[in-house]
Amino acid sequence: MAINQKQVLSLQQKLSPQQIQMIKLLELPTVQLEQRIKREIEDNIVLEEEERTAEEETEPQQISVEEYLREDDTPAYKSRINNYSKDDKQRPVFLTGGRSLQEYLVEQLRFRSLSERDMRLAVYLIGSIDEDGYLRRDLESIADDIAFSVGIETTAGELERLLGILHELEPAGVGARNLRECLLLQMNQMPVDSRARRLARKILTSYFDEFVKKHYEKLIARLQISEDDFREAIAEIRRLSPKPGNLYAEGGTDTTPYIIPDFILDCQDGRFQLSLNSYNVPEVRVNRRYVEMIRDMVASDGSVKEKDKEAIQFVKSKIDSAKWFISAIKQRHDTLMRTMQTILDYQQEYFKDGDQSKLRPMILKDIADRTGLDVSTISRVVNSKYVQTQFGIILLKSLFSEAMQTESGEEVSSYEIKNILQECIDQENKRRPLTDETLMDILNSKGYRIARRTVAKYREMLGIPVARLRKQI
Repeated sequence: MAINQKQVLSLQQKLSPQQIQMIKLLELPTVQLEQRIKREIEDNIVLEEEERTAEEETEPQQISVEEYLREDDTPAYKSRINNYSKDDKQRPVFLTGGRSLQEYLVEQLRFRSLSERDMRLAVYLIGSIDEDGYLRRDLESIADDIAFSVGIETTAGELERLLGILHELEPAGVGARNLRECLLLQMNQMPVDSRARRLARKILTSYFDEFVKKHYEKLIARLQISEDDFREAIAEIRRLSPKPGNLYAEGGTDTTPYIIPDFILDCQDGRFQLSLNSYNVPEVRVNRRYVEMIRDMVASDGSVKEKDKEAIQFVKSKIDSAKWFISAIKQRHDTLMRTMQTILDYQQEYFKDGDQSKLRPMILKDIADRTGLDVSTISRVVNSKYVQTQFGIILLKSLFSEAMQTESGEEVSSYEIKNILQECIDQENKRRPLTDETLMDILNSKGYRIARRTVAKYREMLGIPVARLRKQI
């Protein structure tokens, strides 16, 4: 084949490094932004954390050698207006961490009279327990891991004996391999001093499958007891914890997550005041010392010595990177405020008192059209961001809901449908819970055109089980 040359004209869209940096910063919540800025300060020698003052911020401009030699300071970034005096001290938020469940179990184990071998094996077993208190790995696999990692030959029978010792530790039920064993371990640590507890233990031991499936009539018939006795036994079982590890969460961030809001919304006399929560976010600027360094290296006629060219180029690249970073942070804050202000204007009635029935149907495109931003940008803004209001801390993503039409053609938020579903289920006869089909008929009679599969979807979003599992005696 002949080799030919030809010209091809194509149009390509590429993001600049500054745009990529801004997109990444836009996704970060407040806590991660603080960590990202501190990491950038460590990586870039010309960036420094600025003490909070009342100076006016200036816009970063294009970089040139002449700019480095100007008398005015390199632009600094201000995340908020400073309403504090110079005597006020910054009060950072400290997140404390306590003992983990495994550390608590090992501490109890030291009070047992165990040999060195048993102690090492028991500690390894504790390390295999999940945070919720369950041991989900089989003992044969754990024995193989101990042989490879610790160098101790053991058997599943020996580990079973040590696991029995762990079952005696607090919290009750820890180290169980399934829900049935977990509940029985908790029952074994309770005195059997009533008929209800004896029935509860018998149900868990012999009729666990029927209990889980809520075949209550069948259980009452097999046990030959009255409904009152059965109700008391079920009440004893409900006092037990299905996840014993969650009972011990000293300083645990998984079970008690610490949320720092990204926005603060104050409402006084019907007027809103919106601000970014940037108190712990450091303000950064370019260190003036490096600008002076370039000034000393450049002669009065603008010439640069050969030996200083590499140093000047290095400092210039760092200053460029610093100014890009500062500009990206400023653009991030402007985009966040612009988006949140639009959401506030759109859902003004809801933000007055927090009544979810006042939430208007709102999707990402609605806010994108009003702000002039792309839908993907709005998605990045609302993802993992929170706003602090007078009625609590709200996840921004939870404010978005799809629209549903009534028979009159009026559009309502899906939150209104969920509230009606919740009310119907709260008021239902627990002996005969409402099925999804019945719930659909109730909503249709109220003028909401909705299908059964949509009812099931909303019910699952509310964390409500199916009718069979809601049944009570």
